[in-house]
Amino acid sequence: MTTSITAALEFLRPTSDRPYNYMYLPPHGQAWQNADYERLPVPIHDARGADTAIHREGYTLRHAPSAVRDFLDKEQVMQRYYPEMAELALAVSGASKAIVFDHLVRKRQPGAPQAFGRTEGHRPGAAGRVHCDFTLTSARRRLELELGGGAAEVARYSIVNLWRSIRHPVLDAPLALCDARSVDPADLVASDIFYSDRQGEIYQAMYSSAHRWSYFPAMTRDEVLIFKQYDSARPASHVPHAAFEHPATSAGTPLRESIEIRCLLIYEDNAK
Repeated sequence: MTTSITAALEFLRPTSDRPYNYMYLPPHGQAWQNADYERLPVPIHDARGADTAIHREGYTLRHAPSAVRDFLDKEQVMQRYYPEMAELALAVSGASKAIVFDHLVRKRQPGAPQAFGRTEGHRPGAAGRVHCDFTLTSARRRLELELGGGAAEVARYSIVNLWRSIRHPVLDAPLALCDARSVDPADLVASDIFYSDRQGEIYQAMYSSAHRWSYFPAMTRDEVLIFKQYDSARPASHVPHAAFEHPATSAGTPLRESIEIRCLLIYEDNAK
């Protein structure tokens, strides 16, 4: 029998303005953000033992030990981990080509997860606001950045996130994932996110009672959670996600540390 817990997730409130968020001290007179948010309790199901697939629910968990010993060593991550994750992404998705283009190491800070995991003076922490990393526009921009003029010849592509604990089993601030089949495109709102050196576009999510949320308890260092952030073919095209405070987490539980890889996938068979 599937078990579940109830925990709060932070959603965008309906708005007529295009939302934005600053990830650094905003220019003088500018607000950090221009939208309102609400934390709402939702049931989050235990997905361990469930049959999940990247092209159905939009996510799956795999046992995938890594040869990397120090995930804080950028050179080691790029030389060893990138190829490992590209191979895993190909195996899970059936794509013909995988391009790893980014990684981020997160260390959770005490207290509730930050909106997008940023705290001044610290490494990025757990991101507690429901979002998707890529929109149609920003995914296309990434495809063109990686392939240049060759992007026009691509019939189908997707972007996936590969997420791993790098230290303790994840008993603190696990990641909640929304079944892509339960997400209406109208639930997702294109939003600007400003960094000191660039501007990005993500989707933020509004609450819907139709959403089906899951998580994988106590993820270990040898497990990788692969979830889709965009797919030009549309089935299971977006998986909203967010860190959450598990109600059973006890005081003194080690704060989670994780690494995420973002990977562009190119498909030869448009029907996959």
